[in-house]
Amino acid sequence: MQGEDTLELTRYIIKGRTYPAADPGLPDALAHVYGSPERPRCLCVPGGIEMYIAKHAEYIVKRMPDTGNLHHPTCPSFEPEPGMSGLGELVGEAIIEHSPDQVEVRTDFAMSRLPGKAVPRGDAVIDPAEVHAPRKRMSLRALLHFLFERAGFNRWYPAMEGRRNQGVLHKYLSEAATGVTVKGASLDERLFVPEPFRVELKDEIGERRRKKLALLLSPEDAVQYKMAIIVGEYNGSEPTAFGRRIVVKHMPDVPLYIDTKTWERVERSYAPILQARDADVPKKPRVMMAALVYAKREYLYQVDTVSMMLTTDQWIPLDGLHELPLIEVLQREQRAFMKPMRYDARSAAGFPNVLLLDSGTVPMPLHVMSPLMEAKERSAKEKVLAGLPAAWVWMTAKSMPALPAHR
Repeated sequence: MQGEDTLELTRYIIKGRTYPAADPGLPDALAHVYGSPERPRCLCVPGGIEMYIAKHAEYIVKRMPDTGNLHHPTCPSFEPEPGMSGLGELVGEAIIEHSPDQVEVRTDFAMSRLPGKAVPRGDAVIDPAEVHAPRKRMSLRALLHFLFERAGFNRWYPAMEGRRNQGVLHKYLSEAATGVTVKGASLDERLFVPEPFRVELKDEIGERRRKKLALLLSPEDAVQYKMAIIVGEYNGSEPTAFGRRIVVKHMPDVPLYIDTKTWERVERSYAPILQARDADVPKKPRVMMAALVYAKREYLYQVDTVSMMLTTDQWIPLDGLHELPLIEVLQREQRAFMKPMRYDARSAAGFPNVLLLDSGTVPMPLHVMSPLMEAKERSAKEKVLAGLPAAWVWMTAKSMPALPAHR
């Protein structure tokens, strides 16, 4: 969670004394009760909500499991009901919260790779000894959404204006991986987010990057490559004799390589997202990329799997350009809101496009309908809206209706 941006919104009570989250005395107060039955209480609602104290580099306050919807919508610890986003399909099965600072995520991709072709799955068994119910696993896209939500980039508070940049992205996405395990590996050890690039610090930045990705040079065993996840902003690509060369923003000196045929599939799959970078809008959206990479040769990073996500210029995730005007109006009017994430849901149409957080004691769903939506998406959205007689809906072919009042 982007703490510096929301400190003024949060207060805790510890042993009868109230501490704003920015209070310099808060860490000492947390240290004093750490390990005892005493728990801080978040004062976002009358009576407060019990919180958990975690110890990392310093003592910090975290939300207790299954209490997110008890917090006030404007509170940084608030989490909507699971059905409001694709997260609900994964919690408890693909995302298992063992404690507030220990989360296991189960993915449908491996964190190591055999050289050459993928391992064949084999033929279907006609008379199996048993049949297992399929278990949900997170795709690379879902993991990217999980990191953005855990880091708080799908939320916006007026205090965030002018405070988001590559340094903030690097810091909070990296911190979001702390305490998360994937395939038995610590995600923070396998995740690389570029730090802000500065030419005069090129050598120092490069040394830190090589140190972080050194694990790629240590095979899992005699035949398997270890893999890491690079999350950064896509900044173009070009053909080479060795496949496609992908440039990641803030990594201009180190490209990623991908097989030409694989890249052609990427371009087909993510054509609307890639084309959106050239949209006729004042503030150009960004394309964020998660790439599962391995070192086919020393210090050369080959892409195994890639996923892409469209965001605003402030890194707020988007399901499409039709949402951009609404989000920019909300920012201009200094509203607090959340963007529900799709994760691995088949469609995002069943979820609100935006949850307005500052219009009362419960979040207000905002829906967007575009005449350019695919027929299946439009039908799914219409089905949802039919069950919401008082829903706020913007038909993009018409003027945007007035936003719900700030309360």
